[in-house]
Amino acid sequence: MTISVGDTIPDVKLVKATDNGPEQVQASEYFKGRKVALFSVPGAFTPTCSARHLPGYVEKAADLKAKGVDEIACTAVNDAFVMGAWNKDAGSDEITMLADGNGEFAQATGLTMDGSGFGLGQRGQRYSMIVEDGVVKELNVEQPGDFSVSSAEHMLGQL
Repeated sequence: MTISVGDTIPDVKLVKATDNGPEQVQASEYFKGRKVALFSVPGAFTPTCSARHLPGYVEKAADLKAKGVDEIACTAVNDAFVMGAWNKDAGSDEITMLADGNGEFAQATGLTMDGSGFGLGQRGQRYSMIVEDGVVKELNVEQPGDFSVSSAEHMLGQL
């Protein structure tokens, strides 16, 4: 079953990429008591993700926070080391990288995709959501190959 607006974020472990190395976080604690702009990409360092998706959130971070977002987070079915390296290469301190190395978060939300044809295996779909106190308030899932409704610009229009 795919997560919907009004649902609570699944309580699985994610791994936060930090300067001190990987840090496990429980989703229920991470999202508790704040507004988080979460976006998901099929993979760090992949073309659309690196050229458009992450840069849009880096560019619009101050605007999102000015509209009440407490934290901006990116998730992908990658390990914390890859997510941390990607953030250092193309991201910003304004973006928190939440690694979903085993795809448990993607599976629990029902937002997976099969990238086997490209050698990627099972991944998370491209989407964005606004999560308030652990509850999904907005959910924007892209059609395969598209990039529009999960962008920072689209999210700004929803806030």
